[in-house]
Amino acid sequence: MVEKVLVSGNDAAGEAAIRAGCRFYYGYPITPQNELTAYMAEHMPEVGGTFIQAESELAAINMCYGTAATGHRVMTSSSSPGVSLKQEGISYCAGAELPVVVVNVQREGPGLGFIAAAQGDYFQATRGGGHGDYRTIVLAPASVQETADLIMDAFDLADLWRIPVVVLSDAQIGQLMEPMVFNEAPKRELPDKSTWALTGAKDGRKQHIVKSFFWTSADIRTFNEHLREKHVEICEKEVRFEDTQVDDAEIVIVAFGTPARIAGAVVAQMRAKGKKVGLVRPISLWPFPTDHLRNLAGHVRAMLVVEMNLGQMVEDVKLSVEGRCPVEFLGFAGGGPPTAAQIIERLQKM
Repeated sequence: MVEKVLVSGNDAAGEAAIRAGCRFYYGYPITPQNELTAYMAEHMPEVGGTFIQAESELAAINMCYGTAATGHRVMTSSSSPGVSLKQEGISYCAGAELPVVVVNVQREGPGLGFIAAAQGDYFQATRGGGHGDYRTIVLAPASVQETADLIMDAFDLADLWRIPVVVLSDAQIGQLMEPMVFNEAPKRELPDKSTWALTGAKDGRKQHIVKSFFWTSADIRTFNEHLREKHVEICEKEVRFEDTQVDDAEIVIVAFGTPARIAGAVVAQMRAKGKKVGLVRPISLWPFPTDHLRNLAGHVRAMLVVEMNLGQMVEDVKLSVEGRCPVEFLGFAGGGPPTAAQIIERLQKM
């Protein structure tokens, strides 16, 4: 029997990264992700890894660029304002096709905002966040267990696609403590990094160059088309979501992260009263489960999108359903997560 351990979401993220083979971590303190930085500071030396508290968020992400270019697994983490500062570096990593894992334990904004849980970084994460035509894979855990599982998978996805992967947590999940099990990392056949990594031109091998600059318009056009083709393939192969009682649902809630936990309890309560309510929880925010929601829209009366922001994922839901059913929005920006009673009240009005 596998023994469960009581761990916070932030500590689970750190331990899962170490178990996934991450041996380089660069961070800078900001609430509410400080426990993750502290965990890495304590435990990376135990496995022969490198921990550096950088002088800034900009320095941390650029250290990630350098380490990823050598083929090693590397991670950084921060919270909303800190991740904003990393955006230029993330764009450079995408432009150089470097596998980097970035954890964002979201807090309220804009600006400095407040340290409570929020989901205001959805646009930033799913649209790339920085300059240029690029995307990052974005994974959204809804529990401590899933935080650990998705962190492990994030390193494989980053290596498989040579792309930055963002794990979009929030203050609630990061600070929450739950019993969980550290599962084995998923088994994937990953590409050989020796074909591109900067390991020193030994034994007369061909010189490798890692860069994001191109000398001509034709060269950058060719590269951006290559990125677009990769993004299309990711959308075909890496979409993840979880359904709860949607087969006969008349109204479907769409939520991710903390609100999805609450929405799951709402579905159980409404079903106990004979109300046909279901839940779709996107796990990959990019690629988004567009086709699934589009197909589902033809069989339901309406969808209710619940987010801890003023309306961000709701735009992707509307784009997905293409007018096949009404899409309503229930948002909370400040003051923490919604209550089950607030969601139920809105459902009753629908």
